[in-house]
Amino acid sequence: MTNLPGPKPRIGLLGTGPWAGRTHAPALAAHPGVEFAGVWGRRPEAAAALAAAHGTTAYEDVDALFAACDAVAFALPPDVQAPLAARAAAAGCHVLLDKPVATDAAPARKTADAVTAAGVASVVFCTLRFAEPTARWIEEQTAAGGWFLGEAHWLGALFSPEADSPYAASPWRREKGGLWDVGPHVLSVYLPILGDVTSVTCAAGRADTRHLVLRHASGASTTMTLTLSAPPAASEAALSLYGEGGRVTMPDWNGALDAFGNAVDALLESIRTGRPHPCDIRFGARLTEILAEAESQAEAAGQPEA
Repeated sequence: MTNLPGPKPRIGLLGTGPWAGRTHAPALAAHPGVEFAGVWGRRPEAAAALAAAHGTTAYEDVDALFAACDAVAFALPPDVQAPLAARAAAAGCHVLLDKPVATDAAPARKTADAVTAAGVASVVFCTLRFAEPTARWIEEQTAAGGWFLGEAHWLGALFSPEADSPYAASPWRREKGGLWDVGPHVLSVYLPILGDVTSVTCAAGRADTRHLVLRHASGASTTMTLTLSAPPAASEAALSLYGEGGRVTMPDWNGALDAFGNAVDALLESIRTGRPHPCDIRFGARLTEILAEAESQAEAAGQPEA
């Protein structure tokens, strides 16, 4: 494992969209333990504007950014992110990726192999694993054990005509829906508590709604309903567990800005110690494998009428 030189490691950012502008860039600029070393984007003018807003440098050549950095963070569509993460790792950069790592199992595994072979540290930013209230809850329920059922309803209203969000125009979210946008969040909660997924069943509902039943290595099962097309009045993100201690429900969390700062801390700790983080590239690739199997089943069964 490569250690970072100097008192403040240099971290660059790939991506210039709303997610980068609202979360990644401000968190990196405010983090006391890193130097925000630069921004690259597929639109140079957007990279220049974001860099100027946070007092850093815009790069038109992504390899030049890699050369100027010890680590890089990604705020790109997943299937753009995956090959660039492999390229960054080959250049010696530690990587802080967004979820999902990719939307197909083969490139996700290929990226994981490349990052592992390069010997760099990796963290995949699944918000609930790094937001303080939810991360603590996950640790507590993992330690408690005795669970036999997980139940999740993540009914987002991003695609509702009444919704007003900068993320609603995201092409990859429009194409892939809630399964791929919020599915990684839900899996990132249940896998550490209930164990790896050993079987997946998935059926399509209205619009992008997907209904999943998962079997875990512990013998427990999880049911998940995921969508970005719920009416705003019906929207919710509710994750529960049932077991020997009764029923417990995951607490609310407050946005992603602080959580992303915690993810930066986790990457720095992994670099310092040489220990893989539980939410590393291998874990991220596993999430993609599970969701790809669910997507395949839903497509094979056909889409019901809206």
